Amino acid sequence: MDRALLLSPFHDRPRQNIRVDLGQHVEPPTVIMTTKQTPIHSGFGATTTAREVLGNRRLDGITAVVTGGYAGVGLETTRALSKAGATVVVPARTRDKARAALAGMDRVEVESLDLFIPESIDAFAARFLGSNRALNVLINNAGIMGAPLARNARGIESQLATNHLGHFQLTARLWPALRKARGARVVALSSRGHARAAFDFDDPNFERRPYDKWIAYGQSKSANALFALALDGRGEPDGIRAFSVHPGAVATDLMRFMPEEEIRSAVSAAEAISPLKSSEQGAATSIWCATSPQLDGMGGIYCEDCDIAEAVPADFPQPRGVRPWASDPVLAERLWKKSEEWTGVTLENRPSSRPSSVTDSVEYIPPVLP
Repeated sequence: MDRALLLSPFHDRPRQNIRVDLGQHVEPPTVIMTTKQTPIHSGFGATTTAREVLGNRRLDGITAVVTGGYAGVGLETTRALSKAGATVVVPARTRDKARAALAGMDRVEVESLDLFIPESIDAFAARFLGSNRALNVLINNAGIMGAPLARNARGIESQLATNHLGHFQLTARLWPALRKARGARVVALSSRGHARAAFDFDDPNFERRPYDKWIAYGQSKSANALFALALDGRGEPDGIRAFSVHPGAVATDLMRFMPEEEIRSAVSAAEAISPLKSSEQGAATSIWCATSPQLDGMGGIYCEDCDIAEAVPADFPQPRGVRPWASDPVLAERLWKKSEEWTGVTLENRPSSRPSSVTDSVEYIPPVLP
């Protein structure tokens, strides 16, 4: 079997019970959800492809940045945008590999970026801002999964650093270009793996608790969803809307940490739940969130299968929907504050906080999923 990336592994992994103590120092959320976490029955579904989402619509004059846009779901995301007329900037850790994968695509630019290294993020953003272009679409697609324990120079666990914090810093640095578009969309790739773990504010970097690579992955995917929720509240006044996405269970060549036996087990477990998606089907929800007029005026929501996902309770037994710990405005605001502290980066012209009730603590217990 080719090495594979399975985006949503639910096979014999321990769950983690997390008590999220909001403490006495949490300010009221900046964001108030303006879009209900309720399906709109878009007419698309699990087998819809990225091309089908776009139909005959053209994206001429649109500029998009797609991290990891040269492999798997990211490659098909880039391909769909390019074929519709958009200019796509693909930041890549390995530019030669990216150039080879993207050869022959029109209006695709390859840039250098390593989301694990803060200085690399700042350098890429500075180059993009120096081009004086508006950024209409930012798709935070890149990520890692199931990595062994490692931490970056800030001491942040690698999956959290790459999947969430690197994209947080990138989005903040590109904020002037997003505002310049006067109507932009940001898409954060989450996963149904968020059901594995809430964000652990007490020990996010596994300095005291035993490291579990799937708990770490689940935490990072919950962080992706919370990021989109908090970002949408900040961006809405400038017409910037944010969405988080579960692309589906997709087998690609991006995986590099799982041994072959574990890959086979993961694929079998996923196929027992539902058929694996192709990469083009996996890219469909990202393209839908980035471009669909069905989502005009909406944001801050978690989407799957080209629709807004259902909000489900913490003990929901099925591998679909968004769990409470990934759609809680209070937790989203707390994670945003923590991310600002970690990166030292803030957005321009942040809206003032709006009043909302704050709960003292919330206990989220991710269920055991097949």
